[in-house]
Amino acid sequence: MPEVINLRDKLSQFSEQWTPKVVAALNGNLFKLAKLEGDFVWHHHEDTDELFLVIQGEFEMQLRDRNVRVREGEMIVIPKGVEHRPRAEHECHVLLAELAGTVNTGEAGGELTAPVDQWI
Repeated sequence: MPEVINLRDKLSQFSEQWTPKVVAALNGNLFKLAKLEGDFVWHHHEDTDELFLVIQGEFEMQLRDRNVRVREGEMIVIPKGVEHRPRAEHECHVLLAELAGTVNTGEAGGELTAPVDQWI
């Protein structure tokens, strides 16, 4: 049955950085909450676009040809195949949307790779 999902409540249930937590699914896409702080890794996703909606704070999306500041209440969509690296000077809370099964670090891997499709 449909239920209301309180994003603030879900965000209060974890403190880890760069570890997206699934809160909803829609037609093969997952909506994930994440806390960002510091530098992520350069990566891309071959099979999915990726949406970042800032709930609280702001971050910089680094692209190979420019950097884009994304502030609270704004969103950015990174097309599949585009190399990018999120960076946040201070903790930033975001809602992500991407295909189920998407690895947060794409093909880059490394120590910031989070469990795939972990629900909260």
